[in-house]
Amino acid sequence: MELSELVAPPADGRVFTDRARAGLGDVAPSGRVRLDTIARWLQDAAFADLLDSGVPDDGAWIVRRLRLRVERFPRMHESVSVATWCSGAGGLVAERRSTVRGEAGGLVEASALWVHLDPVGARPRPMPEGFEAVYGPSAAGRHVRARLRHRGAPPEGAAAAPWRFRAADLDLAGHVNNAVYWQALEEELAGDGAREPLDAEIEHRAAADVGEAAIVRDGEMLWIAGADGEVLASLATSPGPAVRAETSTRT
Repeated sequence: MELSELVAPPADGRVFTDRARAGLGDVAPSGRVRLDTIARWLQDAAFADLLDSGVPDDGAWIVRRLRLRVERFPRMHESVSVATWCSGAGGLVAERRSTVRGEAGGLVEASALWVHLDPVGARPRPMPEGFEAVYGPSAAGRHVRARLRHRGAPPEGAAAAPWRFRAADLDLAGHVNNAVYWQALEEELAGDGAREPLDAEIEHRAAADVGEAAIVRDGEMLWIAGADGEVLASLATSPGPAVRAETSTRT
């Protein structure tokens, strides 16, 4: 299955850079940064960019899809820059490309599709006033859609393992934070180790709450389902060729 495109940095337009450092709670026992940590860094950079942009927005943003292409995992104590820019937009969604680059060689390319919602997070709504003026130049007219592309449900008889979402996994919206879902793949990497490069993409289909769940695996696909069997998210992995990109560090 073809994963989301990793477009090149823009020739013109806004590129925002955030900073982070890998701490004790961010890494696996091997010292490499976990995938859920990387997803959290990307969330933090996205919201820091929006605040810094000055675009007035009382709405909510949620991740619909996120691809992580890990060329080299950042390591414990490594300082990283997170360069992020708008790489496409639609009527109710926007795509954000990011590059996480560590001072010791860590490198992660990411592409995230964000849906813009009303303040209570119930319904999609158009981009806020002023969005096009700030983020349009870097998007350069590239149109994106919210359509999901992964296989929606696992096949009958696929191997399943129990999972549980905790109260500590909830965010301000009262739902399991999108970064937490990457822990399901981390659970598998803990046994085999994390290969480099590692290429994976998650699609979020429904909001999760505290309680029992299940992880279902079939080949390169993994699904996270609720206690009632509803698919909450799907995660595709692919070895794929390495992706190299020169990334601007403008702020």
